[in-house]
Amino acid sequence: MSEHHDAELSFERRMSYGDYLALDRVLGAQHPLSTAHDELLFIIQHQTSELWMKLAVHELESARDAILDDRLPHAFKMLARVARIMEQLTGAWDVLRTMTPSEYTEFRDALGQSSGFQSFQYRAIEYLCGNRATATLGPHRHVPDVLARLEAILAAPGIYDAALIRLHRAGLLPDPTRNWREPHVESEAVVGAWETIYRAPQAHWPLYELAEKLVDLEDHFRRWRFNHVTTVERVIGLKRGTGGTAGVSYLRRMLDVELFPELWHVRTRL
Repeated sequence: MSEHHDAELSFERRMSYGDYLALDRVLGAQHPLSTAHDELLFIIQHQTSELWMKLAVHELESARDAILDDRLPHAFKMLARVARIMEQLTGAWDVLRTMTPSEYTEFRDALGQSSGFQSFQYRAIEYLCGNRATATLGPHRHVPDVLARLEAILAAPGIYDAALIRLHRAGLLPDPTRNWREPHVESEAVVGAWETIYRAPQAHWPLYELAEKLVDLEDHFRRWRFNHVTTVERVIGLKRGTGGTAGVSYLRRMLDVELFPELWHVRTRL
């Protein structure tokens, strides 16, 4: 008996798997510009990463809104999902690292000035997570809809801002409202608020769990960044990036960026 005995085999007038997922467009979106074997790997790795980032932005914005609406259990689910998405993004570098410097040089010139630094979705993730260095809007100023999207994110609280607003509502912190476009400035009051929570988890359990979800998120973000640095150094050494960045040295500086600084520094006190 055929293993497909119960499966529907005719989809002439029905929506099929390929229709639902628009696979004709997804699988037809890879257009290598050279004859190099490894260019397809390079394209697919970055396209799939952009798809995961699209989901991460969706989840981060929804989690921020859930925190602001005092729906913390919903936010926990979304933040846990973003951490798992970052695991996928981190693992993707492992696939790209199978490409050697010799193989990359076969098509690198075909990339022109294109660079991951120009990814507006990565920028959106950074802004939502608190790294609000507005100078990085530069590569997006020539695309009005993208610029408007990023400006809208900058005009609203980020994930960490939302958490601090929640601490304020719990009476643990002064009102943290500020110009959201500006980077968060580390505060002794915020360290103290998190210390209060960590010293009495049972009395502040939802906020204790929120703290740990945020730490988990940044933990995975750091791994993603580190794997990126290692991959770039393995493939191009210390050469400049295609988009004009300093390459590995720039990426290493990004490793020092702390998204939720007080959550890390409070650990020294406990």
